[in-house]
Amino acid sequence: MKYHVTLAGRTVVVEVTGDEVTVDGRRLAASLTAVGGTPLRHLRLGERTASLTLERTAGGWRVGRGGELWDAEVVDERTWNLRELTGQRSGSQWSGAIRAPMPGLVLRVEVAEGQRVEPGMGVVVLEAMKMENEITAPGAGVVRAVRVVAGEAVEKGAVLVEVVEEG
Repeated sequence: MKYHVTLAGRTVVVEVTGDEVTVDGRRLAASLTAVGGTPLRHLRLGERTASLTLERTAGGWRVGRGGELWDAEVVDERTWNLRELTGQRSGSQWSGAIRAPMPGLVLRVEVAEGQRVEPGMGVVVLEAMKMENEITAPGAGVVRAVRVVAGEAVEKGAVLVEVVEEG
């Protein structure tokens, strides 16, 4: 499975295959072992090892090592491609229209006007080619308007939900 990992302002492509990873074209043996009951993890990449902390956040992960903390985002290949198609980018604050990345049928609307959304939170589920596709919020904000209802057919690019920054 391929992931796009953004850490400290740099994005790398990581492909996970069993006990190996390929990072920007370089294949390495890898393991990530949890220390029970703690956020501590032992990471092995090739011959190098490191201890770090991993904690889930609303926008992804918080990674700690040697007293330093970084926010990281891990996005699977499908979500990355959907963002590229729709021009949506991740981020902690975001305002704008969440658009349909493909034509489809609205199965469910998962948010309401006035509701706060976080990055990666599901807002609408579309059916396209007999598959359910969860459309997610690219950033945090408040739903200003829901422009679709369940059962409605939408075209690619149709505005599904409008989000504004809080405040």
